[in-house]
Amino acid sequence: MTDHVKSAPSVSVQYAATGASKTSNELGMRAMQERAYQKRGEQYLLIKSPPASGKSRALMFIALDKLANQGLRQAIIVVPERSIGASFKDTPLSRYGFWADWTVAPQWNLCNAPGADDPKVAKGKVAAVRAFLKSSDRVLVCTHATFRFAVDEMGVEAFNDCLIAIDEFHHISANPDNKLGAHLRDFMARDRVHVVAMTGSYFRGDAVAVLMPEDEARFETVTYTYYEQLNGYDYLKSLDIGYYFYAGRYIDAIAEVLDPVRKTIVHIPNVNARESLGDKIREAEDIMQALGTWKGADPETGFQLVERPDGTVLRIADIVDDDGARRDRVIGSLKDPAHASDRDHVDIIIALGMAKEGFDWIWCEHALTVGYRSSLTEIVQIIGRATRDAPGKISAQFTNLIAEPDASEETVNEAVNDTLKAIAASLLMEQVLAPKFTFTAKAAGQREGFDYGEGGYQDGQTNVGFNEATGQFHMEINGLVPPKSAEAKRICEQDINEVLAAFVQDRQTVERGVFDEETPAEDLTQVKMGRIVAGKYPELSEEDREAVRQHAVAAITMTQQGKRNAPAHQPSDEPRANTAFINGVRQYVTDVKELEIDLIDRINPFQAARAILAKSMDEGTLKEVAAIIAKKRINLSHEEARMLAERAVRFKKEHGRLPSINSADAWERQMAEGVAFLQRKATANV
Repeated sequence: MTDHVKSAPSVSVQYAATGASKTSNELGMRAMQERAYQKRGEQYLLIKSPPASGKSRALMFIALDKLANQGLRQAIIVVPERSIGASFKDTPLSRYGFWADWTVAPQWNLCNAPGADDPKVAKGKVAAVRAFLKSSDRVLVCTHATFRFAVDEMGVEAFNDCLIAIDEFHHISANPDNKLGAHLRDFMARDRVHVVAMTGSYFRGDAVAVLMPEDEARFETVTYTYYEQLNGYDYLKSLDIGYYFYAGRYIDAIAEVLDPVRKTIVHIPNVNARESLGDKIREAEDIMQALGTWKGADPETGFQLVERPDGTVLRIADIVDDDGARRDRVIGSLKDPAHASDRDHVDIIIALGMAKEGFDWIWCEHALTVGYRSSLTEIVQIIGRATRDAPGKISAQFTNLIAEPDASEETVNEAVNDTLKAIAASLLMEQVLAPKFTFTAKAAGQREGFDYGEGGYQDGQTNVGFNEATGQFHMEINGLVPPKSAEAKRICEQDINEVLAAFVQDRQTVERGVFDEETPAEDLTQVKMGRIVAGKYPELSEEDREAVRQHAVAAITMTQQGKRNAPAHQPSDEPRANTAFINGVRQYVTDVKELEIDLIDRINPFQAARAILAKSMDEGTLKEVAAIIAKKRINLSHEEARMLAERAVRFKKEHGRLPSINSADAWERQMAEGVAFLQRKATANV
């Protein structure tokens, strides 16, 4: 890495490659599929599982049971784009032990039908849905768009007693303008269908909920974590996620992060992005030129042939090309099932809006993205392109190349925003990739299946247990508020990462946490996180909101502290390399002796990102950015002032006095400011 490209906060995770996630039971089901099938009787089922974990086949098992044993007449599989329809092609499940095969009559896989999914030309596809509903056939596959048009025309009642399976469920939103989301609410209100929803990423870049709380509460959730998936592979042992800043044109910097030896998907920036050079065709050509000498195109596949200085020839799929016929030939070559197992079929793919969601190239080792992607969902999907398991593939990498902020330019605020988003995505991906945490109050008792280290579970002590099979920590924390309501328990058990997604996407929170060393940690962990939880779950009681807040803060803190204390990378042939993070968490707990929620609240969850950024960004630029953020006036909201006042009441109980506005302690001053704010408001209203 030269001085022209500098690294920002990065994630590096080691896995054990146990093979567990790819081992099948007597019915031919892998671990995630078996877990989902156990819930097959639920009317509303939500499957949250990473790319390549087998969601499509899990749906086949569940749908066949619903059709044969649960009284449903037909199943409609709904996918976001036509290419993903291939995931639901005929599959001989009985060959692997199941009691039936999955078949879709050719005329009912509408993803293969000619014509775009546009209301002006999709009348034939809507007519096909109508004909299917009148037929005795059991399974239809169509796009989200076709399904929306069909429901618009026929109404939800036409689908009574059907299974509606929605793939890539994160496309739905509780936003009233989201048509598929509105249809889902109508289906649930009528309550005459079964729904299976599947997603590999439950985050939304626009921070709009996928489901309203009252609707989500009706879904039974099956969660299969990234840790379980990647730890159970046969070959892949490590995943690295890095963000890199560059100065000048990205074309001049890309050679420093693009290793031609590794199978790579390069996503060039959108034409409206800061990083774009304004000509996508030229940018793709310049990338190829940076790799070597162009030797023409393969007439059969359409791949570009580029010779490296050492004489090797790279086969590059350019799907940025505007020529429809050429691009279609290249895409067809990429999807050719005859070459799915051929590692040498293609070496590098250059794309813009394609090769993301549902794109299955198991040999991809490196996903290189130029320019920040504003949607966390998109980032997770892109990373998923590189996390497939394949023979000989022991490591995978995601690289995001971002233009370094230039404090002398008018666009500095936009550049700083991209930097903060990169940090947020890095923090969130660390959380997604880490083992799952379950927190309980101190002395809650040991849990079956957990290893509590040497000496086992110790009564009266702070215990930390790890279950290797499920990739889950059990941690006891003194002073932890337990969730009371069913909804609060569900959030703490299943949705903490969604809370953290909202937290790390809050620009003011990340600005203060990373760049302002005067910001008290408690302002982030108690006030800012408290505001996020209150806004996200207004229906919860005060006590349950505090429980969710504490669980969220504990989760991000444990991940950060585990990473800080983890030993350096172990050798790649080490069979238990995943223990580095586990040992890091245990080391932290050992160091602090007694794990308490008050202690956790006093740790800035962004401190590791701050330290890494200080090393990776130009010192002058970093100072300029910090100065820009420090100048911003922070106005307390009434909700934040109320939270500060509540903390001030607790402070008075512990210290016998109210916080002082003149205290040397920044957190005490902030509590005092919250009290003063409310007093001024009360006086003004008299």
